[in-house]
Amino acid sequence: MRIIAGTKRGMKLISPKTQVSRPITDRVKESLFSVLYKYDLPSGKIVADLFSGVGSLGLEALSRGAKSVLFVEQDPKIFTTLKKNIEKGCFAKESKVIRADVFKIGAPFDEQKYDLVFVDPPYARTEDVGPDSPLSGLMDLLQYQVAPDGIVVVRANRRTELLERYGVLHLIERRQWGTMAVTILQKTSE
Repeated sequence: MRIIAGTKRGMKLISPKTQVSRPITDRVKESLFSVLYKYDLPSGKIVADLFSGVGSLGLEALSRGAKSVLFVEQDPKIFTTLKKNIEKGCFAKESKVIRADVFKIGAPFDEQKYDLVFVDPPYARTEDVGPDSPLSGLMDLLQYQVAPDGIVVVRANRRTELLERYGVLHLIERRQWGTMAVTILQKTSE
């Protein structure tokens, strides 16, 4: 796994010896960021990388010019590796790292809300997408943590179809690559 574009292009990411994470392939990451460019993301934007793992999506965003990234990861072993990758990329100033359960805190912010949020939970946690699901509860939190017109990108198994709307977050696009799908939601006026 590596950063594929921007200032740190080609930097290899450290990965723990574990079966817990599901790394995103370079091809899919490049395709995803090509889609995000349509929305003028991530350059100059405030980003959150939830269920960040080793930081592949957030570090890619920083390499491509994001202003700052909040990384949230719960697993202690992966959290340690994430911090090493941030240091390796010299992104400590632009990064905030929290070890917590994303379903409980979402993407907490200090001053400015997020322009772009990556939501990449274990696939098993996205099988239930209904109104009373943990994913729906997370979307309820995020609608207050995302800036107006902000984008939320949810990575899940391709068989998982998110609802058209979660509060003020509404589905604007869905892409599928191999066994995974990405659903893009945008915040409408509150």
